[in-house]
Amino acid sequence: MTRAVALIDGEHYAPVVRDALRALPYEWEGAILVGGTEKLRPGADYGVPLVEDFGDAEVVVDLSDEPVLGPLERFEWAARALAAGLPYVGGDFRLDPPELEPFELPSISVIGTGKRVGKTAVTAHLARLLSRDRRVVVVAMGRGGPPEPELVETPPTIEELVALSRAGRHAASDHLELAFLAGVPTIGCRRAGGGLAGAVVTSNVAAGARIAAELRPDVVLFDGSGAAIPPVATSRRVLVTGVTARDPYLDTYRRLVSDVVLERPRLRLRATGELRGRVAVFTAGATDVAHLGAEIVHVSTNLADRRALTRDLVEADTYLLEIKGAAIDVVAAHALDRGIRVVVAANDVVGIDDDALLDLAPVVAR
Repeated sequence: MTRAVALIDGEHYAPVVRDALRALPYEWEGAILVGGTEKLRPGADYGVPLVEDFGDAEVVVDLSDEPVLGPLERFEWAARALAAGLPYVGGDFRLDPPELEPFELPSISVIGTGKRVGKTAVTAHLARLLSRDRRVVVVAMGRGGPPEPELVETPPTIEELVALSRAGRHAASDHLELAFLAGVPTIGCRRAGGGLAGAVVTSNVAAGARIAAELRPDVVLFDGSGAAIPPVATSRRVLVTGVTARDPYLDTYRRLVSDVVLERPRLRLRATGELRGRVAVFTAGATDVAHLGAEIVHVSTNLADRRALTRDLVEADTYLLEIKGAAIDVVAAHALDRGIRVVVAANDVVGIDDDALLDLAPVVAR
């Protein structure tokens, strides 16, 4: 039988718990008393030893209930179980650890607690940092990625991105943005769906990982998508979080399986080219533009809203834009048609410990 550990509470009489344990088809390693005192009596006999951790269990079975374990508390126990590689099951639920493909090369995945938390900016920063003395390849997955993994070996131009858009492609896919900003070979992949613990429903990331391995780099970076985790067993993991008073749902799991946690890193918009004349800025959310030292005539944060973005296409000499959302489809295409200069904006990550990031990858002897 499957070895299991039970979560029990003092809101249940011990005989009720003992009979339930006997009736369930598991070999019990023990039970963890998670709280509750109403029906807890000295010397209560549960028929199994009380333990402090999961031990050698193969599954965690939750026999607790409200009010001892409410939804948030249960998600915290689920996070601990999944981080230990164990399924977490109860009366009407089952959560399984995400399945990860093995990967033989040194690798780091950058994951997030959601969209627009700065994850891709961190991946670009890490790629530039490591590529100073290492051969780096990035594998990026996105909801608009290509049907087959796509290797981009040189940074694309704005004209090439607009051409992709007009051919029906998602020209602001993360791998194209990373290829432009990081300047390292980047492989674009796609995924659909995302589970509570970050597992994807379908993806071609495993195929992208094989292409990356064939390039024999010193380290491979895997860029997550939203709250979804690349389905690859990377050597290390960096988590980029949003601002929350308490981790919701299974963000605790993401923390437990990460080596470095960046709490809402501070981003600073940077122009990758010269800003001439009157400048209109198109970003996914950054509005701090005073440091750019240019004549800013308009700032739009509507890259995720095509209708509103179209209204933001003001007269200007230069458009400064992030490669996100509809930036290429709407803004860059409009600019090229009207002879407006286009400059790509990067988000520099400031105020973080670069040494902690460098320690994630092995030193390479040349």
